[in-house]
Amino acid sequence: MMNENQAPLSAETWKINKIGVIGPGIVGMPMAAMLAKARIKIGTDEPAKVVIVQRDSKNSGWKVAAINSGKSVIGGIEPELDEITHEAVNAGILSASSDFSVLSDADVILVSIQTDKNESGFEPDYGPMFGGLEKLAEALQKKPAGKIPLVVFESTLAPTTMDTLFREHFKKYGLEEGKDILLGNSPNRVMPGRLVERIRESDKLAGGLHPETPKLIAKLYNHIVTNGKVYQTNSLTAEIVKTLENAYRDVRIAFSTEIVRYCDDNNIDFYKVRDKVNGMLSQSDKATSDPNAVPSGGILIPMLGVGGHCLPKDGILLWWRNFQKGNDTSKSLILESRLINDASPVYTFKHAEKAFGNLKDKKIALLGVAYRFNSEDTRNSPTLQLANYLRDNGVKYIMHDPYVKEDDQNLLKYKQQDNLTHDLNKALEFADYVFICSAHKEYIDHFNTIASAKNVKGIMDASNIYNRQQFSKTPEKYAGIGKGTGEPSDEFIQFVYDSFLAMERGLGFELAGLINFYNSNYAFDEYNKVRFEDVQRLAKTCSTGCEIADAVTIEKVPDYKGFSSLLSQKGYINSK
Repeated sequence: MMNENQAPLSAETWKINKIGVIGPGIVGMPMAAMLAKARIKIGTDEPAKVVIVQRDSKNSGWKVAAINSGKSVIGGIEPELDEITHEAVNAGILSASSDFSVLSDADVILVSIQTDKNESGFEPDYGPMFGGLEKLAEALQKKPAGKIPLVVFESTLAPTTMDTLFREHFKKYGLEEGKDILLGNSPNRVMPGRLVERIRESDKLAGGLHPETPKLIAKLYNHIVTNGKVYQTNSLTAEIVKTLENAYRDVRIAFSTEIVRYCDDNNIDFYKVRDKVNGMLSQSDKATSDPNAVPSGGILIPMLGVGGHCLPKDGILLWWRNFQKGNDTSKSLILESRLINDASPVYTFKHAEKAFGNLKDKKIALLGVAYRFNSEDTRNSPTLQLANYLRDNGVKYIMHDPYVKEDDQNLLKYKQQDNLTHDLNKALEFADYVFICSAHKEYIDHFNTIASAKNVKGIMDASNIYNRQQFSKTPEKYAGIGKGTGEPSDEFIQFVYDSFLAMERGLGFELAGLINFYNSNYAFDEYNKVRFEDVQRLAKTCSTGCEIADAVTIEKVPDYKGFSSLLSQKGYINSK
């Protein structure tokens, strides 16, 4: 094993002439554009060239020509990205290719290939990743003599992946970590609709198997993370922090969902509960009143469901090695949260039926197919889950989205492409009832069109996009998640606050157990050990809020008139 003094590269004498980026998706495209825009000069007088590699596939091969013509390949509303891409291509700094051999002489390669979990089990699906890594390793076998490339994984990885899988992969091609190549990971924290902003503003992690690797990553990324900080750590810690950030956000959504379901059943204004409890937690935000603000408080905003690429899988990836070893997972708040959140699309439909009556023989318009507002991203979209439920139950429906294309891969996957329209008026003319499934700006701007549609009898707000005051003349027409009218009692507010503390302390115990497990089984030297306080500190740098509580004993499960949070109960069990 190499030690720090034997590093094949030094941050002080490093030279970068070429940067490769594999995969121009929502991570790779903005990272490549920002690196090109920065005109990086490390050890040279000329700015490093940036080349994007996209395999020549049926669905994505078009991206090469698009980028080389100066266009970003990311749809939806992405401020600055189109302009940055156009300028960098015109300046001759940024280009794209389908030929992996252009990476042979690269000094740095960013890998931004999508990772997922296996649909039928509890393990990562690295098929696309290793498809790209095989071509990368073949290219690097032809690297110039003495060239030590730095390979940085921007993708989210299950803990232990860097050491047990990627190190071994490159070794099979004669590329030994710490000698012929350096492997690092800097898991992305981007967000659709804010890609450039998040790269520039958000703190970033820089992990490595070798102690010198995070220093190199930080030296490079400091050119683009201009308003944030690059935190250096080891690869295992970075893997745990990234999966934990998303897992804990999933937990907080699930906890908020438990509370909102009680509020909806008892006509309590959830948003008043949310703001008061978050104030008690000193974690207030603007998301209650602004549908396009990113929730960052302790109590989040339950919507139609939890979509996107990360939240539905990362908690499972965090637990992957435990599943593999057959360890007990029954006490996990993280895994229980998946069950709670997965039930939300159907729950929302049934909640609408409580407000409007039987909808099985009505026609429904689902407005917003992308899981996130102002984006085209349909990965794990709750709207598609609801559409599948409606289809299975014989309910007539139509879907509208201004950004999602007819050939979107997830529409095709679920055979829903024929149910999509880009014509809002057509969707409204079809519908008896409307579900607002994504808080797209179009639905804010066209509120009057939607609210005054003649044949629409009711609107189910599943995105916190409207408020009751907007329907003061037709209150019977409006229902929504958390939109009860009753004032929450001080006793209920205290109950929710106490329940949140129990939940977050239970999560602290769960995390401590996971860290002990990984250190005992996978930390191969002192440098690569994980420390609870480091995970706390690094997770807290996530801009959407990730305050990991200490593992403090929970004395009892909070109760309010016979109701208690299932996640609080799990937390109590974990603390014993």
